[in-house]
Amino acid sequence: MSNFFTDNPDLLFQFDHLDLEEITRIREHDYSDSETYPHAPRDYEDAKDNFRRILEVVGDIAGNFVAERAREVDELGSTFADGKVTYAKGLQEALDRLTQANLMGFILERKYGGLNLPITLYIFAIEMISRGDASLMNLFGLQDISETVEKFASDEIKDEFLPKFAAGEVTGAMVLTEPDAGSDLQAVKTRAYQDDDGNWYLNGVKRFITNGNADVNLVLARSEEGTKDGRGLSLFICYGDDTVQIRRIEHKLGIKGSPTCEMQFHDTPAKLIGTRKRGLITYVMALMNGARLGVSAQALGIAQAAYVEARRYAAQREQFGKSILSFPAVADMLINMKVDLESSRTLIYSTAHAVDMLTTSEMEMKRLQEAGESTTDIRSAMKHWKAMAEFLTPLSKFVITEKANKICYDAIQIHGGTGYMHEFNVERHYRDVRITNIYEGTTQLQVIAAIGGVIKGVADAAFDDFEAREYLHEAKQLAKKLKKIRELVEKCKSYVLDKDDKDYQELHSAELVEMYGFLHVGYLLLEEATDDPRKMLIAKKYIMDALATSLHHTEVITRGFDTLFTDVEQILTME
Repeated sequence: MSNFFTDNPDLLFQFDHLDLEEITRIREHDYSDSETYPHAPRDYEDAKDNFRRILEVVGDIAGNFVAERAREVDELGSTFADGKVTYAKGLQEALDRLTQANLMGFILERKYGGLNLPITLYIFAIEMISRGDASLMNLFGLQDISETVEKFASDEIKDEFLPKFAAGEVTGAMVLTEPDAGSDLQAVKTRAYQDDDGNWYLNGVKRFITNGNADVNLVLARSEEGTKDGRGLSLFICYGDDTVQIRRIEHKLGIKGSPTCEMQFHDTPAKLIGTRKRGLITYVMALMNGARLGVSAQALGIAQAAYVEARRYAAQREQFGKSILSFPAVADMLINMKVDLESSRTLIYSTAHAVDMLTTSEMEMKRLQEAGESTTDIRSAMKHWKAMAEFLTPLSKFVITEKANKICYDAIQIHGGTGYMHEFNVERHYRDVRITNIYEGTTQLQVIAAIGGVIKGVADAAFDDFEAREYLHEAKQLAKKLKKIRELVEKCKSYVLDKDDKDYQELHSAELVEMYGFLHVGYLLLEEATDDPRKMLIAKKYIMDALATSLHHTEVITRGFDTLFTDVEQILTME
């Protein structure tokens, strides 16, 4: 195999163009951490060198250890017997290797044994691990749980649990979903109650819980009796002890190494995270946004693996006396896959940057408040980055997971009948990727989450700046096409908002979100093309296709069939 960091030119390009200097300075407390921790960086150049070394280690483990065990993990899966879940041998070995490399506390502070890395670097790691084995990501990628504890829990809880997460002594689970509360988490019924001494306990059933056999659980439960909505929910942390019964694991289409459990809590001792009533509206929303970014990276990693397999097969497979790579139809599929991969990577790392900027702005706000200094500027920055992160996170999950599904579909098509066979890796990638646009919020829910940012024009100021720039040669023509897309976005937005039909507005939200996303990614690709001529080919293909799609969306929105919900009963009962 190979190192999944150094063998990917686009991943290296994204790394080399990272803008993490301010983010790193704040996380490193102006590099004063180096006085306490020997491995903490002394300056940004030292930090950047450390980042590269860590990602090279992750890439080596992912490419030369994890990927080699992925097929066996898929075949064996996790097993369930006598109430206990056992990981597939290769999955446990990979998890042990990551623990030995001290990679289980990626984003935790050093005082808890973590690496204190920006979220952007964590997303790099998730992409590479997912390329090796998507199932493993569902254990490695649950580090968001420890981040939630670090951000919202009491010092007592942090000191108890975070060093265990960082050392890889425990794994975690997000325990949210119930049989009657899937996407509608406000309907959660699992009960949290207190005894006379104020100790908390949990009772109830949870379903579809990734890694529900974990050592530590973050559980969403109803703490306020008589409530039926999200305001009655709180977040708790507990151990997966004998009071937590694993009732079964699911038999799934893909990611078979990752156990998905049904759980029952029987008076399970628990501790409250943060304050009561904020479990869903504050803590779980923050947790899920992190998870959604991780799933986007997971989808991207799977898609990269599928593309590599398809590209290799197309070059080697001969039909009619020549490589099928020379067939225009096959070449076109591979070109589209490549453009979708690189544009998705541009999108996800811009999203991770926004999340990092929001996180460090919050850290800086706390520091300024404690020092009694003015917070006016940082409040403005926080507001901006919060809006961007809340728009780009669902946009990324919507766009990247859908593209990844298409890439894996086409990878099988390029393989022909052989790709349908279990012996070829693309068959596994196709099964594994299918869940990514479903869990942690379906594509349809991501659209609902992102449309508000489109309506508010959250990125309009950035688009204004891009439009004001002087572009040369091909870039100038592409900038004109992006300007045309923006005009189409405004036309469609006005049409939808002026139409007094909420169902119609919701029906066409996906097209509006996608078109607005075209602008964000398109301008970023143009910027990248100024540094790398190869990127101009990616930008050209992406923007030209984006304009064609936007023209189609505009026709559908402004001239298309607009009586769908009026006629729905008649349409669905047609013989």
